Amino acid sequence: MHNGRVISDENPFLPDEGDRDPNRRFRGRLAAPVTIVTAGGASSATGLTVSSLFVIEGDPGLVTLLVGPISDLWDALASSGRCVVHVLPASDRGLADVFAGIRPSPGGMFAGLDVSDSDWGPVIASLRDRAYCRVQTMDETGWSGVVTAAIERVEIADLDDPLVYFRGGYRRLA
Repeated sequence: MHNGRVISDENPFLPDEGDRDPNRRFRGRLAAPVTIVTAGGASSATGLTVSSLFVIEGDPGLVTLLVGPISDLWDALASSGRCVVHVLPASDRGLADVFAGIRPSPGGMFAGLDVSDSDWGPVIASLRDRAYCRVQTMDETGWSGVVTAAIERVEIADLDDPLVYFRGGYRRLA
């Protein structure tokens, strides 16, 4: 209860059962990693929580992301041509909410974080599993934008409890 009003846990924007997109519902049944993708320079740094992505092995390896074409990240990717994909541990659920824009962060999304600049964009020090990528293509498809980027460098830590997105919410594998 807040100021005498009940605050509901229900999503007021959720369409009625019969109006839900079946493709989106199918995608929601696929467990996905939770990442934060960052791009831009010191004065234009931005980031977004992205769980619709996959990696293709090869030389070079590729990462394909679904990013809203009206997002700040889309614009930063278009102008810089580079990004950093950070994999989140389960303990960083709150950080995922900040970069998804559903949790306030006074001072901006990077406030209070140890962040350094790189040739690919902002690097969040606490997220040690990351790929540094160069954008190859950006295409608007349906409601999303499909970004394909070549992986130029990878840093791997000892992630054993990743944050996963499944059926509209965060989950843990462990």
